[in-house]
Amino acid sequence: MGIITEAAPAKINLALHVRRRRTDGYHDIETLFAFLIEGDVLIVEVAEHDSFAITGPFGATLSGESTNLVTKARDAFIAAFGPIVPLAITLDKRLPIASGIGGGSADAAAMLRVLARHRSVALDDPALLACAKGLGADVPACLIGRTAFGTGTGIDLIPLDDLTGTPVLLVNPGVAVSTAEVFRAWDGVDRGALGANDPFAREGRNDLEPAARSIAPEIDDALRALAEAPGVTLSRMSGSGATCFALFESERARSAAARAIRAHQPDWWLLESVLA
Repeated sequence: MGIITEAAPAKINLALHVRRRRTDGYHDIETLFAFLIEGDVLIVEVAEHDSFAITGPFGATLSGESTNLVTKARDAFIAAFGPIVPLAITLDKRLPIASGIGGGSADAAAMLRVLARHRSVALDDPALLACAKGLGADVPACLIGRTAFGTGTGIDLIPLDDLTGTPVLLVNPGVAVSTAEVFRAWDGVDRGALGANDPFAREGRNDLEPAARSIAPEIDDALRALAEAPGVTLSRMSGSGATCFALFESERARSAAARAIRAHQPDWWLLESVLA
């Protein structure tokens, strides 16, 4: 296998429509997934014994191996496809946690991709997709890592023409919010469908935004800062928050917005990137 470095790109929801609460406790949603070129990084190599370590600017915020989605993904793969060689796994955690950009899900998907290549398993193998679905609602989308329309709990995917190269700026005002808490605070109103033929989801919305803003009012400041930036073509909160994003008409406009926001909010986390 050698040393494998696998990207775990950040995910954003260009729109997120919550349609209803299901009898199993989950929610039916319609969402448009998109991915950045940056994110966390997974480093994997064959070793004498299994090991797992977390580094990076947000590494200290995570708990140990027993609760990390990377090792859960490894174990799910073994359960589905049989034993693998011992691996030394290092997660370089560059994305903030509990931030609505799929960090943990992207990490799990990266682990599944590494193991799938190692065992010559296709990414659309039903058993691999079952592993992804069992790990979380965002993991199947992160596994394919391309623009897709998601329905059901988000695991039923229709790949779409991608938005490669679109400049994007992520902003997190330094708060983490619980996905479960945000869904509990959702008002339960079905505000209608998300059309799959709107590639930038300009006619869409994020139905979790009001609930997240009630829990973390700092999101209001982030949304306002992005909406007021010159050159913005779309700005919203991603997922259940608290990270917000803006798409820009040019990289120059995106970089100018990032400089202005950093000058006023030096403690916020920002990521300048493009869609993959």
